Amino acid sequence: MAAPSDNSREENSSSLSLHTGEGVVVDIGTGDGRFVFRAARENPRKFYVGIDAVAKPLEKISMKATRKPAKGGLPNVLFVQAAVEDLPEELDGAADEIHIHFPWGSLLKAVVCGDDAVLRSLLRISAPECLLEIVIGIDPVRDKTEIERLGLPSLTEDYLDSVLIPKYEAAGFELVDFGTMDAGEWSKLETSWARKLQGGEGRRVSYLVFQAP
Repeated sequence: MAAPSDNSREENSSSLSLHTGEGVVVDIGTGDGRFVFRAARENPRKFYVGIDAVAKPLEKISMKATRKPAKGGLPNVLFVQAAVEDLPEELDGAADEIHIHFPWGSLLKAVVCGDDAVLRSLLRISAPECLLEIVIGIDPVRDKTEIERLGLPSLTEDYLDSVLIPKYEAAGFELVDFGTMDAGEWSKLETSWARKLQGGEGRRVSYLVFQAP
């Protein structure tokens, strides 16, 4: 599906994404596809798949990707409309990296609560030793309405350690790392949502990294 990739990138890359060195990278909740398109351009020997449940934000970037390379198109990127709990069977066992950056709505609830169906779906598309990176940025004050609407728990270290991480481990993922990111780190993530959140002083951004068996 994708040719091996070199592992080189500029030291001051605008992406904090993990790099396995080769293979297929899947971005779930890709939104307008900004992260995927930028990463695909910077890593031409990797294959990127941007997935979102809503089709409309994908229309513009999909058209751009299908242009001839001379006109800005990219042959190593694909955008797909799909729900995270029902990912395409064509991706089964294909993903060397999975990224979920600043999820919102039902996707946010799924990853924060460790939804069983979603975790099974993520594991299903994972290649051996696939890295799963999740970056969550919800603010208890600014996002109070959404938190209450979704019935989200407070993302305390105790909740992550005693409730959420064990759910991912029970699903088959092994914890690699977790913690918080300061504004200087998460604001460099090349996503439109990260750009919208810039200037939100005090916003807590948590990250979790897991590995598939």
